[in-house]
Amino acid sequence: MGLFDKFFKKNVPIKEKIYEDYFTEIQADMVSICLEYVENKADKIYLYASFESNVMTPNYFYDIGGTILNKHKLNDANNGFVYDVSPDRQKACLNILMEDIKKMVNLCKEYNRPMPTEIKMIYDVKTKEFHADYKYESVYSTHKTKTAYDVVNEWMEEVKNQ
Repeated sequence: MGLFDKFFKKNVPIKEKIYEDYFTEIQADMVSICLEYVENKADKIYLYASFESNVMTPNYFYDIGGTILNKHKLNDANNGFVYDVSPDRQKACLNILMEDIKKMVNLCKEYNRPMPTEIKMIYDVKTKEFHADYKYESVYSTHKTKTAYDVVNEWMEEVKNQ
């Protein structure tokens, strides 16, 4: 170790990234793309990620001015802003979210951790508070007719009724 290294390092250990750091980074990327989609013009982001029976499902919706809106209905907010809710833009966002779910699956495999079957994330744009709920048991795959989209719609209705 050279004089420079001795002077600056002073035997302070460098923290290595751990599983939780990587998992948090992926979730942050998911929030970031949903924030970009709404051009930072939302109060809260509600993000859903599902991986059940090898099926990946991302989805998201927003709170804008106290109104809960699906990604394709943002212009119903009547806040004077015109959102680009084109199918191509929605598809691009969903594709990135799908890639992020794949990264989570691979990360869980690499670290021998269970992959959540469902993650419900809420990001408050103003306070920058983040909250996530994780499930590890079957949510819809054992149900005869229920799909991940039904779960998202139920969650959205629940949020609307709060």
